[in-house]
Formats: sequence, structure tokens, C-alpha cells
Amino acid sequence: MSDYHYSVMLNECVDALNIRPDGVYVDGTLGMGGHSEAIVRRLDTGQLVAIDRDERALAYAKQRLAPWAERIRFVHGNFRELKLILRDLQMERVDGMLFDLGVSSPQLDNPERGFSYMADAPLDMRMDTGEDLSAWFVVNKWPEERLKKLLWDYGEERYAPRIAAAIAQRRKESPIDTTFELVEVIRNAMPAKARREKQHPAKRSFQAIRIAVNDELGAIGELMESAAELLNPGGRVAVICFHSLESRVVKNAIARRENGCTCPPEFPVCVCGFRQTLKTVGRKALTPTASEIAENPRSRSAVLRVAERV
Repeated sequence: MSDYHYSVMLNECVDALNIRPDGVYVDGTLGMGGHSEAIVRRLDTGQLVAIDRDERALAYAKQRLAPWAERIRFVHGNFRELKLILRDLQMERVDGMLFDLGVSSPQLDNPERGFSYMADAPLDMRMDTGEDLSAWFVVNKWPEERLKKLLWDYGEERYAPRIAAAIAQRRKESPIDTTFELVEVIRNAMPAKARREKQHPAKRSFQAIRIAVNDELGAIGELMESAAELLNPGGRVAVICFHSLESRVVKNAIARRENGCTCPPEFPVCVCGFRQTLKTVGRKALTPTASEIAENPRSRSAVLRVAERV
């Protein structure tokens, strides 16, 4: 695995968590361990739970973080299972959580993972290669209508009907096995003016397929539920999003837990029992500095949202 990795908005994330030296923290998307290293360096008697679905990333991070291993509990798993993970570790609550929802540079740059439309590779896109559902299955086996809805809902792709129809037609001849084969189908399905746009024609479709393969939006909803339940009062959750759909889901999840009661205004008393559990930290979401974007262009679309347990 490549040694190169840039931890997006590193200082902003660590500052947002208000780390206490004796606190317990979760890095739910360990990756190459950059954020985890910044957190654990601020711990004294505290602990860090480091979780990742990617076994190769986990192995790499264990080596990187070996000097602080006595304060870290490494877990191969999905952050959506955080309640069970903490229960197994005999931890009831934590003081902070960090989730980086992006695909890491080593995953993007490793052709065999199939995440990138810029390199030819087998269609895969699985964060956890032990899972059954892959991009190949989505592209070659899902019905055309389901593909169209996927591209529209998760990729916000305005040419979703044309692309889904093209995929369905192409796979009748032979399976679409590689990323470049899929890129070709997508490109040919789009009108000439769309192919001339600055953004790569396959970007939105690849995003949508990756989200579906890894059930990323479902996981986001569960991580916010975990934050509301498992944070100590005053504890914070920080989430880095990389596209508007993710950011909107996180923002709305915080808002629901910030506003409390969901009963209709005409109800004389609350019957829903839903109380405020989170509050937004800061007036607005944070974005990378110009210097960070210049150093790491992939951070350009990042948005950091922070909420605190009340």
C-alpha cells in the first residue's frame, strides 16, 4: 500500500474534538492513521478506538501507530456497528468521535480496488473486500430502473436515464468488467456538450455506485444515531463529507436531534418523547483552507460538520 496519504482538515478535526488527555475517543474511519495519530498524541491516560473496514488500511495504520499501541484499540469493522463494538470493548460512552467519509488516496490510487475512473481496473469499489456486493454486481445485475434511480438519487446525475439504458444495452452483449469499460459506456451515453464539461463525465455515476456498494448513506444515519446515544455530555462528533448528498444527510441528522420535539405545533403537550441530544458547533460548516487545497486538491470538496452532545 502506498505510503502517501493526506489527512484532510487535520488540525480543524482535532481542534473540533476538544480532546482531553484522559478521554476516550473513536476514529471510525482509521484509514492510514493520520487523524488517529493526531488524536492519540494528545492523550495521556486516555484511549482511542480505531475502526476500519479495510484490512489493508488497518494493517498499515497499526504499524504507523505502533509507538502508541498501548492506548489504541484497533477494530476491523464498520462504524455503523459502533454500539456493538464499544459493548465488546466494555465501553459505555466516549468523549469524541471522528468520521472521514471520503475514499483515501491509497484506495483511489490502487487500481485493483476499482474506485477510480482514471485507471483501468476490475469493477469493485468495496471498502471491505470481504463483503459480497461489488460494483460489478450493481452494474451488471441490477435492473435498469434500479440503476436509473441509483444514479439520480446518489449521483444527482441528470443523464441517469440515458446512462442506465446504455448500461443495460451494453451488458446484453457481454458483462461490463472494468472501470474503463464502464467509463466508455457512460461517456457514449452522454450528449456531446456534457462530455466537454470540466468535470469527468463518469464522476457522478462512480460516486453513486460506490455509495450503493458500501451503503454509505445508511451508515451515516447510524453513525449520527450512535453519536446521540454514545457520547458523554459535552462530547463531540466531527464528520468530514465530500459531496453535497453526504453533507445534507449529516446536516439534517444533526438538525433533527437539535430541534428536539417533533410533535405538531397544535399538540398541547409532547407525546413523541424526542428530546434534544445534539447541537451544532460553530455558525457554519468548515471547509479546507486555500493552502490545503493547493497542497491536496482532493480536499477541495471537503466539508466538516461538528455537533456536541447536550
